[in-house]
Parts: sequence; C-alpha cells; structure tokens
Amino acid sequence: MTTPQSTERRTTEPVVYTARTHTVGGRENGVARSSDGRLDIKLSLPGSPRIGSNPEQLLAAAWSACLESAIALATHKRKIHLTEVFVDAEIDLHLANGTHSLSARLNVGLRGVEPSIAREIVEEAHQICAYSRATRGNIDVAINLI
Repeated sequence: MTTPQSTERRTTEPVVYTARTHTVGGRENGVARSSDGRLDIKLSLPGSPRIGSNPEQLLAAAWSACLESAIALATHKRKIHLTEVFVDAEIDLHLANGTHSLSARLNVGLRGVEPSIAREIVEEAHQICAYSRATRGNIDVAINLI
C-alpha cells in the first residue's frame, strides 16, 4: 500500500485514527484490504452471484455501527440504561440520467425508554455520528424508530 505524497486537510482537529485500505478491481471484481490486515474482502456488484460485499453494504454496516456507538454516548450522558439497542441500515443506490446517488434509512430500535426520550436520544446521536455528519445535506436520510 502506498502513502500519498501530499494530502489536503480541511480540518485542523487532531486525527485520532486513520483507516487505510487498498482496493483493486472496483466493485465488479475487486478486493479491498486494510493496512493492518483486519479487513480483507472480495467486492461484487449488488445482486451479483460473485462472492463478495458491495460498497453499499459496507457503508450500511459502518454507519449503523457508528450510530449505535453515538447512541451509547447519548444515553450515557443522560444516565439511561437501555435493555436493547440495534440499528438496521438500508442504503439505496439510485441511477437517474446516468448519475448514481445514494439514500439511506436508519431504522433504530431502543428498548427500555419512552418513545419521546428515544427520539431525543436518536436525534442527538445523529448529530454525534461521524457518518451522519459526513452525509448531512448530501443524501436523503430517514431515521425511523422501530
């Protein structure tokens, strides 16, 4: 894996972690590997018989994990104990006029708290989550309490 000669950063916040991956072959016949060897996956098109994950699945998994961690932060701050937390993420890949775009539905289950409090927690978590922040204003996102 090569390191770029120069990088442009728009933020001055300290970096707490950098994920490094090397991908060859794109989504059709690709492989993606992380620099630490923990991620080593085959890539494939959505619906393809080829073994592998597609980028939309990877985004759904990453975003749902990040949101669930943000929910844990929001509940800890409120000193609330939840009996169950889960996030079912759905990422849609759209094609219109030759251009691809994404939309998302984040279906969140919080057990052990009133629905009005659950909504506040999820809204706060959506403000905290790095993936939610990165996509805000760029794609349509629906957050549903289930």
